Amino acid sequence: MARPLVIWDPAMLRYDLGGAHPLHPLRWELTWRLAGDLGVLDGIETTAPEPANDALLATVHTAEYIQAVRRASESGRGDRVGHGLGTADNPTFPGMHDAAALIAGGSVAAARAIARREVDRAVNIAGGLHHAMPDAASGFCVYNDPALAIATLLAEGVGRVAYVDVDVHHGDGVQRAFYHDPRVLTVSLHETPLALWPGTGFVTESGRGAAAGTAVNVPLPAGTSDAAWLRAFHAIVPSVLRAFAPEVLVTQHGADSHREDPLADLNLSVDGQLASYRALRELAGETAGGRWLALGGGGYALVRVVPRVWTHLLALVADRDIAPSTPIGEEWIAAAAAARPMIEPPTSMSENGGVAVAFDPWDGQDGTPVDRAISQVRSEIFPLYGLDPFDPRD
Repeated sequence: MARPLVIWDPAMLRYDLGGAHPLHPLRWELTWRLAGDLGVLDGIETTAPEPANDALLATVHTAEYIQAVRRASESGRGDRVGHGLGTADNPTFPGMHDAAALIAGGSVAAARAIARREVDRAVNIAGGLHHAMPDAASGFCVYNDPALAIATLLAEGVGRVAYVDVDVHHGDGVQRAFYHDPRVLTVSLHETPLALWPGTGFVTESGRGAAAGTAVNVPLPAGTSDAAWLRAFHAIVPSVLRAFAPEVLVTQHGADSHREDPLADLNLSVDGQLASYRALRELAGETAGGRWLALGGGGYALVRVVPRVWTHLLALVADRDIAPSTPIGEEWIAAAAAARPMIEPPTSMSENGGVAVAFDPWDGQDGTPVDRAISQVRSEIFPLYGLDPFDPRD
């Protein structure tokens, strides 16, 4: 495989919502340090992108909102300027526009390179800011880089784009951007909106008009663990991707479905998340001719979770898979302990002794809450693709 495009600029660390804010740039710092220590990108240079300009941002966001972000960037930290800016979730800070535009520019550059067949794969772990709305910041997200990347793919002539979001929160901003566009399939697996912000992502949110069936939402009950989550994933995602037949697969890899994440209540492990990443890589090869753009996302267990799962992601994109049993070096452990002295750093790239996560495929029964969720999603979506919602083979 040709080398992937790996997007990174240390200036992205300036996307800093404040020391006590859950979305802290330490997660990126520790990820790059761990990836470097394990040699997953040896010989692969990272690419610093150009910031997205206002015209590009305006393909997803309103001009009024972009100007509000610019004003907030100039006014300083904490000022409330409307458009969702200056709230506890989305505090303003000096240089906010520049940092957010740089991250957005990274995802756009990756999408453009894939569309022009300069690369088959690209990754931007600083991206995945999937909650930003056309006219407002939301959920720690200023500019919606996944939506901008998808819009870029379409503008470059890609006919069909699939987006799969495994963040614990619903990918609401991306869904909204393409809810009426039959060229874009959005799939989101998330904790039920009955229990978790943003309160959207119900099964019945499935697209409108010509785009009916192109929004697929898989809400899962709190406490869902690796085996049940993977059963839901494999009962739904491969089938709809095969039926939709995208030309490019875009994936968002929020790490907040982990059991240690402080903001949500799913129960996945590092190994379970790794299994989903491997499955998505395989599906990119099977359904999209290997054309794959991988993005970061949420994840607030800054030391024990995010660096490990995103280092695995970087390795997977580069086809340099890390054995889950790989030990973590003492230098990284010391750096992590110094950054967060009250948190015990991990010592291995696995939480399961390197043993792969096993799950029972869905058999058409409704015996558990997760199985009932699977049945509801398949009943809502599968007939629109000519698939039998009750036949596990479809």
